Amino acid sequence: MTLKPFYISLLSLVLTGEVLANDIKQVRNSDGVVEFSNADIDVRKPTSIHSNKTIIYKSLSNDGESFSFSDKKPLNGDFEVLAYECYACNPTSKINWHTISLNTDDYADTVRTMAKKYKIDAALVRAVIHAESAFNAKALSKKGAQGLMQLMPGTAKDLGVTNAFDVQQNIEGGVKYLAGLLHTFDGNIKLATAAYNAGPGAVKRYKGIPPYAETEVYVERVGILHQRYGQEG
Repeated sequence: MTLKPFYISLLSLVLTGEVLANDIKQVRNSDGVVEFSNADIDVRKPTSIHSNKTIIYKSLSNDGESFSFSDKKPLNGDFEVLAYECYACNPTSKINWHTISLNTDDYADTVRTMAKKYKIDAALVRAVIHAESAFNAKALSKKGAQGLMQLMPGTAKDLGVTNAFDVQQNIEGGVKYLAGLLHTFDGNIKLATAAYNAGPGAVKRYKGIPPYAETEVYVERVGILHQRYGQEG
């Protein structure tokens, strides 16, 4: 299995002493941020600027075949370090969402199939994936949201997803959930995406986009990405 690249800041790596300096690789990614990692780095997938990144350790499970994720450093064996957050939720992000590179290739067939199955715009699905995880199939948030479309374990279970890190299951679960939100909010994309981020209860309670800074920028950025992916066809 090919491991995906995971990122961590130099400050967290060196000052906490979690990784030896000679294990660290350095690269300036495509949004200008210098990143450090003990794994190979893919500069095509930039990370956002944020000082409160969550450190998650990815290591091989005891069975030798699957991977485990934890906020505790493994005592034995090799591991990768993942510093992850909702890609489009940082209000202070310096990324220009009108010009950031789009990803029209990864998981294209699955996105088209699931969008057609649940009768929603494939461009919107790509926008949400981009906003949630920047197309990182192994993304894991501090709150436990998993995979490309950042499904919470309870939501994933309700949607019939047994492995949220499986690309097809994750995309189908996320698309099914998003389609349900669009139905709930009468096709209003802004309200549906706000609900995807903050929960449908918050949208109903505030009778609109909740006044949370992260949700407000998330809705705006998903809208920008949706329009741009739509133009790409």
